Amino acid sequence: MKKRQILCIALLIGASLQSFAQLVKPVNWTFSQKSIRNGEIELEMKASIQPGWHLYSTKLPEGGPVKTTFSFTSDSSRYQVIGEVESVTNPIKEHDQIFNMDLEFYSKEAIFLQKIKVLSPKPFDLKGTVEYQSCNNETCTLDEHDFSFKIDGSGDGGATAKIAGFTKVPDIQQHGLWWFLVFSFVAGLAAILTPCVFPMIPMTVSFFMNSNKSKFQARIQAMIYGGSIILIYTLIGTLVALTLGADFANWISTHWLPNVLFFIVFVVFAFSFFGAFEIILPGSWGNRADRFADKGGIGGAFFMALTLVLVSFSCTGPIVGAILVESAGGMVIKPIVGMLGFSLAFALPFTLFALFPQWLVNLPKSGGWLNSVKVVLGFIELALGLKFLSIADQTYHWRILDREIYIAFWIVIFTMMGFYLLGKMKFAHDSENKHITVPRLMMSLITFTFVVYLIPGMFGAPLKAISGYLPPMTSHDFDLHKIIRDEVKLVDHSSGPAITSKSSAVLCEKPKFSEFLELPHGLEGFFDYEQGLACARVQNKPVFIDFTGHGCVNCREMEANVWSDPRVLERLKNDFVIIALYVDDKTSLPQSEWITSTYDQKVKKTIGKKFADFQISRFGVNAQPYYVLLDQNQNLLTKSTARDLNPDHFIEFLDQGLAEFKTRQPKK
Repeated sequence: MKKRQILCIALLIGASLQSFAQLVKPVNWTFSQKSIRNGEIELEMKASIQPGWHLYSTKLPEGGPVKTTFSFTSDSSRYQVIGEVESVTNPIKEHDQIFNMDLEFYSKEAIFLQKIKVLSPKPFDLKGTVEYQSCNNETCTLDEHDFSFKIDGSGDGGATAKIAGFTKVPDIQQHGLWWFLVFSFVAGLAAILTPCVFPMIPMTVSFFMNSNKSKFQARIQAMIYGGSIILIYTLIGTLVALTLGADFANWISTHWLPNVLFFIVFVVFAFSFFGAFEIILPGSWGNRADRFADKGGIGGAFFMALTLVLVSFSCTGPIVGAILVESAGGMVIKPIVGMLGFSLAFALPFTLFALFPQWLVNLPKSGGWLNSVKVVLGFIELALGLKFLSIADQTYHWRILDREIYIAFWIVIFTMMGFYLLGKMKFAHDSENKHITVPRLMMSLITFTFVVYLIPGMFGAPLKAISGYLPPMTSHDFDLHKIIRDEVKLVDHSSGPAITSKSSAVLCEKPKFSEFLELPHGLEGFFDYEQGLACARVQNKPVFIDFTGHGCVNCREMEANVWSDPRVLERLKNDFVIIALYVDDKTSLPQSEWITSTYDQKVKKTIGKKFADFQISRFGVNAQPYYVLLDQNQNLLTKSTARDLNPDHFIEFLDQGLAEFKTRQPKK
């Protein structure tokens, strides 16, 4: 018995971990009612079960999984329950090896009936709850839904009842919060390695290195700094999700205003590191800062923490996206736990650098070593700051920072950095070096090697190692590699007629938004869901949905490292209708195409907002990349997937969906 209970709890914990990546809702409920006779009403509870999942029946032996249970509010003065809940759907009965017992369950659909006798002459709401467990081959979910039937006093069943819309978290799932905290902590550590977080570390060190306070005061200030990061993420982040909705993360990470502002901030800090000027506050601000300093420097530390959170949000947004979705949906405890775990890990390295700034200060000062470190960091800040400008450029289609221009900037920046490390360039605060040290020689060697690696990118090389930091290949105007490939294919007749790099599939019509949106690797597809779905029906092909974004680093990595695999390209070109939905595109839609969200009841007026809402409301996910396979009836073909840089896994995902699609085709 204990073993079976442990296995059950393990399955439930697995369900909780799964919810970190997305909101799993394998069972949808609908409720209806009809009058029978003499004031009796038959209540119908219908479960629609997603492919691959099964719902356990109402009759299970003790020690097994959670059975489907219906409970109704007790109100003997208004109605009387007649008998027990009955199932009109025949369950499947199999021996379960995990629980070592015979279990009954339903797949695809299950219908349950409950009869009641109406006693009240006045209308009333009959409320109840259904608790159930559903599983597939990999995970299980335990859920509970409140529902309500509107009963009139005459006993006439009337219209179909609606679900109350409130979802409770079962107490047993609270055990998964500790695991959720651990995974959130790991996600916070991963966020530090993103391009708009890592370069913030030297800013932190510089701030505390310039402090004239005692060691004790500096450490107190550092602790306040770390605590401020945790406070901002845990409290303000959750409040933003509750009040502004889940797409606020999308706004701050893709809107031109914050991204251009972040770019300017990085450039200003870079020039400051170069020695052009020192960043000082106005006199009135300085006096106010002195008053804060007398109280322990809370203001300065909190300001640094707030700056870190705002600037880094462009890269951390996708990581905390699942937490924000759950916050906007009304769940409070879990997002607070998740944001706490994330912020604890995220604040750790910054707090350690703030606590021990002597790790840099105590380095040898002869030869201007400390200034050299700041200058090198300035070059890196300047290069990485371009990422923010690139996001705004891609999102709004300004076309001022296409891929080759972006790479050209990086080549020049890192070439100058290499010459600086060799002592061929000097800044005002540099001291005279009579010889180059071995560490500087090795750093210059690495820098120039990186420059050589960048040069082929000017002519269309994919540069897979840094593809996530660069604008997409579709923004490259001169792709010499593609031209050479096409020429080779045109003259190679050994295996048949000439072919091109374009998709072999013929689109049904010109894709909407193709004037400014394009798929990578010569693939052809659609950028509007309805248009792509209509073409899939005409061509009798499954739909491959790519939820992507202009500012999505992981999307670019997937395209460069996975989509570029010839096996993946062949399947995408020939076997699927591709629909790429950009969730951050700012292009306005005509008023006739505006939609009112069923998720947050807001009107969506742009391409990005429309498809971001579609991703959340339909699939319960707001992170990108996210890949979905559907049949022509909009039913899932297989479990959706996200970022996975293993091409074999992605091929398995595509093949599973295609195989399932073929099994659903009518037999000839």
